[in-house]
Amino acid sequence: MHTKSILLTLFIASMVFTFSCDFTKKTVGSINLFPVEDDVKLGKQVAAEIASKPNEYPILSERQNPKVYQYIRKITNNILNSGVVKYKDQFAWEVKIINDDKTLNAFATPGGYIYVYTGLIKYLDSEDQLAGVMGHEIAHADRRHSTKQMTQTLGVQILLSAALGNREAVQQVASGIVGLKFSRNHEADADEYSVRYLCPTSYNAAGSAGFFRKISEGGGRPPEFLSTHPNPDNRVVDIEGQKTEMGCRGSSTNRSEYAKIKALL
Repeated sequence: MHTKSILLTLFIASMVFTFSCDFTKKTVGSINLFPVEDDVKLGKQVAAEIASKPNEYPILSERQNPKVYQYIRKITNNILNSGVVKYKDQFAWEVKIINDDKTLNAFATPGGYIYVYTGLIKYLDSEDQLAGVMGHEIAHADRRHSTKQMTQTLGVQILLSAALGNREAVQQVASGIVGLKFSRNHEADADEYSVRYLCPTSYNAAGSAGFFRKISEGGGRPPEFLSTHPNPDNRVVDIEGQKTEMGCRGSSTNRSEYAKIKALL
């Protein structure tokens, strides 16, 4: 009888352990263990680190390019004022342009610091395409994908240390964010929310599909962040399908003004 009790106890313990491990695996990608109020602190630290490395991140002078910055901020505000961005009032939503024509990229830090490369601006053909890509990056910050992803790779303690200003931790997080490859689920979520953000605006809500269509057609070297993700053709279909499903009526592409901005770079 004693032996049976011991075996039963061990069996129950093993079942609890198995369930616990399975639960952790399923929830670690959806639950963010990093406090949302620290996204703002972390974003400030990472933005300061990026600003301290002008050779690595050559920020385009706003004083010399006021019209370009006004234009980019107009797009950002159109998205933020859509009424869909959850942390519109909590996050900074500061936009900087990185003067690098060879790089087709944009990224956002936790807390809403957004960086767009001149190479991406010049690569795109219209305002709705850039708005779609920016909506995608805003979604990564607003949906807190960065801290979810980096919690798994670096751990909560590193992120908290960086938020508190530990220089080594900040450097580690900054380099991780710039080159961060999001999971397929996070990329799909950002694609969807780009459409959701643009849907209430006058933009073509499937603007980001234009970027993926160009990539698919071979109109440039694909950015590294696309290298491990679904075929661009599939993303075009999903984005345009989301627009149709939501009944988005905006159609503005604004190619002429966009061409003028590109000419200023």
